[in-house]
Amino acid sequence: QVQLVESGGGLVQAGGSLRLSCAASGSVFGIGAMGWYRQAPGKQRELVAGITRGGNTNYADFVKGRFTISRDNAKNTVYLQMSRLKPEDTAVYYCHANRVYVDYWGQGTQVTVSS
Repeated sequence: QVQLVESGGGLVQAGGSLRLSCAASGSVFGIGAMGWYRQAPGKQRELVAGITRGGNTNYADFVKGRFTISRDNAKNTVYLQMSRLKPEDTAVYYCHANRVYVDYWGQGTQVTVSS
């Protein structure tokens, strides 16, 4: 089992920045891709950004140029640096990890962007 714990969410004004962190623990050996998803009220969960163990990244079009994903394999931690935040970025952000074809999710952290 892998446990994922997110931190760093909060309330920020439009145009501001936040940095999310997600630390993995438990059976961390073999964790491959990690990433961030988000879910706004009344909407489906959607991919924000992903990163492979080797550092290859992919981003949703709506965050390209504003968000940066990174990871520290030694610390089993993935980060999401969010800049130029918009009110439409308001959502619960979930950390995701894949290990041996099994998906794991964090409990989510709320990000609220005020206009």
